[in-house]
Amino acid sequence: MHVKFKSFSSGSCGNCYFIGLFPDEGRRCEAGVIIDAGVSPRRLKKELVSDGLCTDDFSAVLVTHDHMDHIRSLGSFCKHLGKPVWATEKLHRALSSHFVTRGQISSCRRELRPSAWNEIIPGRIYARYFKVPHDASDTVGYALMLDDFKFVIMTDIGRMTEEAVSLARQADAVVVESNYDDEMLLNGPYPKELQDRIRDGHGHLSNARCAEALAAFAHLGLGHIFLCHLSEHNNTPELALAASLPFKGEAELVALPRETPSRLFTLR
Repeated sequence: MHVKFKSFSSGSCGNCYFIGLFPDEGRRCEAGVIIDAGVSPRRLKKELVSDGLCTDDFSAVLVTHDHMDHIRSLGSFCKHLGKPVWATEKLHRALSSHFVTRGQISSCRRELRPSAWNEIIPGRIYARYFKVPHDASDTVGYALMLDDFKFVIMTDIGRMTEEAVSLARQADAVVVESNYDDEMLLNGPYPKELQDRIRDGHGHLSNARCAEALAAFAHLGLGHIFLCHLSEHNNTPELALAASLPFKGEAELVALPRETPSRLFTLR
């Protein structure tokens, strides 16, 4: 059974990811999910088609938090696609009053149980959320089980947590934020107030802190590491990769593009 992953966009311009189970290279996805809804349904359909896929190839949407770059099109997803939307109880409450989702997702609402593996696609995909520090209403990362394949994603995280590291140590593939280079942020165009917000432990993870996290969780079975949510003004793919490269172990290390889709990766 193959596991495939694709990023449609990864950054403040929008965030949206796909992962699914495929029986072989020449057949359709058996079970798939989307994580976050920061791109339009039209763009999502277009990018899926470019890889021979369609919206029938995913059956649920998981939401990490309620910042605009992650939920901009969530209401449209519900209106036009009607897929179940999984989130924590606290996040669902915030989404119910958010101006881009208010009144649009109640029929799609699915609430995640805490400290448990939630069955997202019956018998195939399970999700367990873990809290991460980030200044939204409720921010989580996800550990997914796709059959026996373990996948962890943590997109916006002010600082690494013990739970996040513990789950990543068990994963076959990890998506982790590498948002900014310290020197670029300090010498860049952002005012001090915004710099402080990014660096205060509830904003974003720097290249250096991401590299420290990799040193803590990289292990022999980890096959892929994807660096996500790179800043447009305070980072470059080259800097992010250079910081993490010494700590990746045997894993393939990829910096995901900000505004353009990645290729469709075969993780297994």
